[in-house]
This record gives sequence, C-alpha cells and structure tokens, in this order.
Amino acid sequence: MVKAKRKPLEEIKQAIQDYTRVLNIGCGGCVSVCLAGGQKEVNLLNAKLNLVLKNDNRATRVDGFTVERQCNEAFLADLDARVARYDGLMSMACGAGVQLLAERYPDKPVFPAVNTIAIGIDRQIGVYEERCRACGECVLGYTGGICPITRCAKGLFNGPCGGTNNGNCEISKDIPCAWQDIYNRLKAQNRLDDIKKIKPAMQWQNQTRRLVVQDEYASRYKDK
Repeated sequence: MVKAKRKPLEEIKQAIQDYTRVLNIGCGGCVSVCLAGGQKEVNLLNAKLNLVLKNDNRATRVDGFTVERQCNEAFLADLDARVARYDGLMSMACGAGVQLLAERYPDKPVFPAVNTIAIGIDRQIGVYEERCRACGECVLGYTGGICPITRCAKGLFNGPCGGTNNGNCEISKDIPCAWQDIYNRLKAQNRLDDIKKIKPAMQWQNQTRRLVVQDEYASRYKDK
C-alpha cells in the first residue's frame, strides 16, 4: 500500500496563501488507511489552516471534500461541479492522485498536501515499513520474498557487498543484512540454487512514465 506523510503546515500555507478559495481534496484509498489524507485528516488540516490564515489576515479560506480514490477518474466526476467554485486545489492523495487531478483540471493549480514516501506494510497504527519501490523488475520469486531493492541499503541484486558483519548491514549494527536474510530464507526452503541466478542490471529507463495495463484489460484499453 502507498504510504504518505503530511507536509509541514507552513509549507502548505505558503503554497495556497495567494488564492482566495481552496478546495482540499482527500482520498479514501491508501492515504486514508495510513492516516495521512482521508476525510478525518482533511478536516483536521482545514481547521488548522483556516485558523492560521485568519490570524495572518489572509483572505484564503479552505473547504474540504473526499473522493473514494483520486487515482481513478471514475471517482472524480463528483468533483467537476465543485471545482468550478475554487481558484486553487489541494490534494491529500499520493503523487498519482495529485497528477490525475492536475490532468483533469488543467486550469486550476493543484498543490500536494502530503509527501508520498513509500509502498509498504502496516506494522501497527501509524507505523509503516517500506517494502516495494515499484521498480518493474521484481525478483521476489528468487529472493525468498525479500526485496533486495528496499531491504538492501545499496539495492544490490546479486548478493551482499563486502561490508556485511555478523549478519548486519555495514551502515548500522541494528539493521539486518538483506542478503543474509535472503540466504537464510532460501536455505530454510531448500532453494539455495536460486541465489546463484545472476540478474542483469536494473533497466532504470523503464521507470520513465511507465504505463501499467493488466493483460486482461490491455485490448480494451487499446480500443480507446
């Protein structure tokens, strides 16, 4: 799941202070689950912003509205009539949601209110751990389900560096070496031959504006 964290209040205030009416748009998807951009967070941020702006004698006022998912155009139709009443938009969705809003309403400035920080897992409420960078070259099937890109400090694809020490990473004795963990898991599964499968260098050029279309929808999308 995508993880995000709210930007500092002062940064958000500076971004919107030259606009009179701003609509803060929340998202009921990932950012809602990680307590960064759902309806509750929209209400809390708006209350703080309106108070600060009033104290600064700014004419800016912020309203709120939350859609089910900002990354899907089908859920943005409810915004069309509302957006016309505002001269600025603010988004509490991930970077994908911000970009889709900006694409749908090109005549309105869109300001992100959160920083998208990771694709990760929930450890407990408010505690998340990055586990995926959507690199497009997934090797989890060969590494025992442990991602060497996010877990290894150097993102090494083919085994550990020379700095591993007693099973820990060289950057900190409190961080386990990802490749030691990969070795241990593959050994426990009797799959150590997989660790010998050399992977080519990451094709980072594939990361540039990559369009992902699931196979079952590919022909339908092409017809459009």
